[in-house]
Amino acid sequence: MRLPLAAFLVIGGYLAVGLTLDPHKLPSMLQGEPVPPFDLPPIKGRGDKGFASTDLVGQVSLVNVFASWCVACRVEHPFLMKIKENGWVPVHGIDWREKTPDTGPAWLKRFGDPYTLIGDDPRSKAAIAFGVTGAPETFVVDHVGVIRYKHVGPISAEVWEKTLQPLIEHLRKAPAS
Repeated sequence: MRLPLAAFLVIGGYLAVGLTLDPHKLPSMLQGEPVPPFDLPPIKGRGDKGFASTDLVGQVSLVNVFASWCVACRVEHPFLMKIKENGWVPVHGIDWREKTPDTGPAWLKRFGDPYTLIGDDPRSKAAIAFGVTGAPETFVVDHVGVIRYKHVGPISAEVWEKTLQPLIEHLRKAPAS
């Protein structure tokens, strides 16, 4: 009788602690590490320049993993357009696992294109390298190509003002290493 009760209490304790954690604050195993190497082709209709890890050296930028099938990406999209319109930081996109090569480009044509560079990732090669678990996910990358922060979920004005913007400003002031 005591063993089942003890097991129940231990399991209950782990569940109770787990339920208090914020799923948007999942730690990134890559935080503080260089961006993993990747070289993605362009999405259809966007010329012949895709998006590669080497494009992330030289300035602080955001890498946003999105997809046309992602409901939360649709929620986030107007704020990404605001970032572009205000020139706050370059936003690069990874178009993740679209059903057809036309789907992502059609979605961007309909809602606007906030991305400086976009790579097509139909087989999740870059997404896996970044440790993406779902869309949208956004990574803050410093000027030497090191991942400094991972945000899971849509970027909102609050997330921008309280987390991303202060971090980006801090990274821009950091000396080049």
